[in-house]
Amino acid sequence: MNQIFDTIVALATPPTKSALAIIRLSGPQAFAIFSTIFSKDLTKETERGVHLGNIMDGDELIDQAIVILYVRPKSFTGEDLLEIMIHGSPLIAQQVIEILLAKGARSASAGEFSSRAYLNQKIDLIQAEAIQDVIAATTTDAKRLSLLSLTGKTSDMLAPLRTKIADLLSLIEVNIDYPEYEDTGVANTKQVFDACQDMLVMLETLIQNGEKGRIIKEGIKLAIIGKPNVGKSSLLNALINEEKAIVTDIAGTTRDIVEAELNIQGVLIKILDTAGIRQSDQLVEQIGIQKSFASVQAADIVLYVIDATTQEKIEDDVLNKLLTTKKVIQVYNKKDLLTNQQNLPGITISAKQKDITALLNAITKQLGLEEANYFTPSFNNMRQLGALKNIKNHLRKAQEDAKAGLTMDLISSSLQLAYEEVIVLLGLQGKADISAEIFSRFCVGK
Repeated sequence: MNQIFDTIVALATPPTKSALAIIRLSGPQAFAIFSTIFSKDLTKETERGVHLGNIMDGDELIDQAIVILYVRPKSFTGEDLLEIMIHGSPLIAQQVIEILLAKGARSASAGEFSSRAYLNQKIDLIQAEAIQDVIAATTTDAKRLSLLSLTGKTSDMLAPLRTKIADLLSLIEVNIDYPEYEDTGVANTKQVFDACQDMLVMLETLIQNGEKGRIIKEGIKLAIIGKPNVGKSSLLNALINEEKAIVTDIAGTTRDIVEAELNIQGVLIKILDTAGIRQSDQLVEQIGIQKSFASVQAADIVLYVIDATTQEKIEDDVLNKLLTTKKVIQVYNKKDLLTNQQNLPGITISAKQKDITALLNAITKQLGLEEANYFTPSFNNMRQLGALKNIKNHLRKAQEDAKAGLTMDLISSSLQLAYEEVIVLLGLQGKADISAEIFSRFCVGK
């Protein structure tokens, strides 16, 4: 812990006028460097504390400051750290930073304070990723999930899985290397199969919760498609309750993608209103139609809008094949123009009259979220989900090898890969050495 780095400095608040600005200074020489420009000597401080004094450049007073002092290793970075609160003038902040640079500090690179916290084992990689997620959160629910990761609750969910893999590996390794110690138990293929099954069930839950957490944190893309003049732009306006898209009776009015945002169940929905899809000789319209296809490709959910009075669908084999890979909600619009009640194979709405409750309910259902998902820690970015799926694949391979009756040394190779992937997911430093797990569980040296 507490690796040796040089001393870094950076402004921790936006470079604009405000009541206060905060400058961070972290590293082995942080107290010494700052003491050269501060009216108090901080080099002999051994406990966290708050100090009021003047920042000087020679005989010139730069500003009065309050300094919070954190002594290593009890700091965010794991090293000596100062948070310098000055008046919120960009000029003053720049002056202080320039003086500190002249005294031996260097400018911090993007994310370097958090990187040092990770490298000094103050946080794991899940927590490090959560820092940026908290900053980038656009909804209170996304922020809540990110804070669960930041406080370590998400990482804690891996502990039972890591322990189970380690227990199984330890037993196998001891049986292979120390067969005379029968009191440790004997590993067999049924035991491996059953243990892998338990862990696979556990992983499936983590992956499902992670996928739902990703929806809450990142939101989804929703593309509105259909033939020209079926009411796509009217539907966009009805969804966001404002007149953003141009609506006319002229087919093909929308030539480019119109974007808007909607919050449903705490999930940010990015709506893409696309150009009507039909055969066209006009170059500009053709470009718009190609963009419509790209929007469908990128969308998580597709609203396929059909004119309820004609029920005509898009005749495009490529698009229809693409739609088979997507979550599609079939929407019949213009129900206000229907002369009789018809049983249409989809949701019936009137975008013009803003009668879209049934559609909102269908979108909510497609999200597949339950109340517990908003309060459950989850591995919810692509890296984390990818690692969980890798662990799942390795455990499935170990289970298949056990079922096939392969030798324990061959089975253990897949378990070792699964264990190492857990270490990668957490971002723990060093090679995943199972020997420490072995010796912590068995009296191997007795």
